[in-house]
Amino acid sequence: MGFFQVGFVSVYLSDSLLSGFVTGASFTVLTSQVKYLLGLDIPRSGGIGSLITTWINILRNIHRTNICDLITSFLCFLVLIPAKELNERFKSKLKAPIPMELFVVVAATLASHFGKLKENYGSSVSGHIPTGFLPPRPPDWSLIPNVALDAIPIAVIGFAITVSLSEMFAKKHGYTVRANQEMYAIGFCNIIPSFFHCFTTSAALAKTLVKESTGCRTQMSGLVTSLVILLVLLVIAPLFYSLQKCVLAVITIVNLRGALRKFRDLPKMWHLNKVDTVIWGVTMVATALISTEIGLLVGVCFSMLCVIFRTQRPEAPLLGWVAESETYESLSAYKNLQTKPGVVVFRFEAPLYYINKECFKSTLYKQTGVNPVWVKAAKKKAEKRMLKEKEAGSGDKQSSIYVDLGLEPVGFHTIVIDCCTVQFLDTAGIRTLQEVCKDYGDIDVHVLLAQCNPSVRSSLLRGEFFKEGEEHLLFHSVHQAVDFALGTRGHGASRN
Repeated sequence: MGFFQVGFVSVYLSDSLLSGFVTGASFTVLTSQVKYLLGLDIPRSGGIGSLITTWINILRNIHRTNICDLITSFLCFLVLIPAKELNERFKSKLKAPIPMELFVVVAATLASHFGKLKENYGSSVSGHIPTGFLPPRPPDWSLIPNVALDAIPIAVIGFAITVSLSEMFAKKHGYTVRANQEMYAIGFCNIIPSFFHCFTTSAALAKTLVKESTGCRTQMSGLVTSLVILLVLLVIAPLFYSLQKCVLAVITIVNLRGALRKFRDLPKMWHLNKVDTVIWGVTMVATALISTEIGLLVGVCFSMLCVIFRTQRPEAPLLGWVAESETYESLSAYKNLQTKPGVVVFRFEAPLYYINKECFKSTLYKQTGVNPVWVKAAKKKAEKRMLKEKEAGSGDKQSSIYVDLGLEPVGFHTIVIDCCTVQFLDTAGIRTLQEVCKDYGDIDVHVLLAQCNPSVRSSLLRGEFFKEGEEHLLFHSVHQAVDFALGTRGHGASRN
């Protein structure tokens, strides 16, 4: 993936999506640690719905709670939570965070060893931890046909989770993440360990939060962590035999506080942007209740659907003129704007393509108050009526025809479409503009385009939107288009 430079897919991971994903994954991690807090021996649940399955097993076995583990967990919470709060409050004054987790692990190990908590109270401890390394050997290439299809989604999900966590902490600490570089890093982190019987490597939310909360900032922390793990695997591992599992669970849960605090930001997020809040909620619920992998996929798909829905029914206001300037703004958003007689200025605030082409036409008809298709149908009906009644003539009779049909005459002669917010056109969009121009032209209303970007201009020219010699009808500003419309109508009136 890094070789083919497909890191651009990370742009689909929005801030609200990442935040919801991390919060949902935090619930999954928290749930997986509850059984250790209570000292329960229940099978580990995996796959879809693991959170619900785990809680069902916990509630079914709650009567088997180990009181020793429960008390130890409570005491560790009493120590770690205040220590974390003090570290955060005085981090500007402390040269380095107080490593309270280390003190708790050492103290708990000593208490469990000398108090013989496993023998006396049946407490769950880490037990024997194997030391040393297996000798390296090349992977079994004959297994590739059997695992290739499964490896692709694992690679994609691993990359997405890693980048999502990277983006979250990059935003928090003010640096940038290059997705393609992350792909190379993940690739090498999986290729080299494959010779040492290692599992697939990806970012881990719980461990990342632990390192971040203890003040780790650079790659040196990874080097130190690697050396400590190496030391543990070779020498120190037997010393943690008596360490209770509930202590490690408490450390993990305490460091999830930052992700779980996102719930406090929900009212502010809802007030700021309701769509982003819904994306956050959908991603969080899917990640927690289904699985982290599917939850991330659901979040990305739902986020993209929201973008499509936004462009499907965008804002499309009529514009008014700011006096003594060449600026046109929304009549619904600003006061004291003026309109030019006989000219309607319309802005469509989205790309014009196959999904929203009908919305463009219906909104234009609604805002202008004139549906040219209906007007043409009314004219044909009037002509048939005139033939039946054997009433001849036109011109002065036309107004009476509108009155007889209960229709008002069209109150404008030109529509100026402000295209400054139309990023692109597809074939359907060009055809829609052609239909609009033709329909309004049939009722003697001209349609002019203004402020088209180079991409839209190029699409219009390639789509043969203009007849030969009409390219000058593409205006650089709304003000120029309005002046042209008024001037053209004035010259036409004087000739008449």
